[in-house]
Amino acid sequence: MSSLIPAWVDGKLVPVDKLEVHERGLRHPAVSVFVMEGSRVLIQRRALSKYHTPGLWANTCCTHPHWGEATAACASRRLEEELGITGLRMRPRGTLEYRADVGGGLIEHEVVDVFTADAPASLSVTPHPDEVDATRWVDLYDLAAEIRRHPGRFTPWLRIYMTEHMDSIFGVLNRA
Repeated sequence: MSSLIPAWVDGKLVPVDKLEVHERGLRHPAVSVFVMEGSRVLIQRRALSKYHTPGLWANTCCTHPHWGEATAACASRRLEEELGITGLRMRPRGTLEYRADVGGGLIEHEVVDVFTADAPASLSVTPHPDEVDATRWVDLYDLAAEIRRHPGRFTPWLRIYMTEHMDSIFGVLNRA
């Protein structure tokens, strides 16, 4: 794996190899997307071939923007690459920062632009097998409860989003 992503080094945003970013725990920009259908969210289990957190459940998709890439464009690009989803309107939900050990001596220290997108009833989901092992729709509040009961089944960032930032990402949902 050799791809350059933006990361802050000595206070300056520069291109750095993605693996090096995670080995050194460098602070770097990221994007996370939650595709919603009412109070249900589409989550994915990461492919077993992923270099960190394989087989763990995560939000709909997440990634690092390319150098100079707008975050909303990045979110749309990655939805298509990972899940074959196109045509959704990204709604910015704010910027969050977290630092988490993701195993294998790797650290995610991300400044994340979070987006939600509403899914039409006819949404087609075609997971890319190198990226995604499985997908499922789950009620947001059921997901939060499941994370509390079985945190080891979920990526560190999804646990952080759902325990520390649920209200700011999703607002108040009507549970009717």
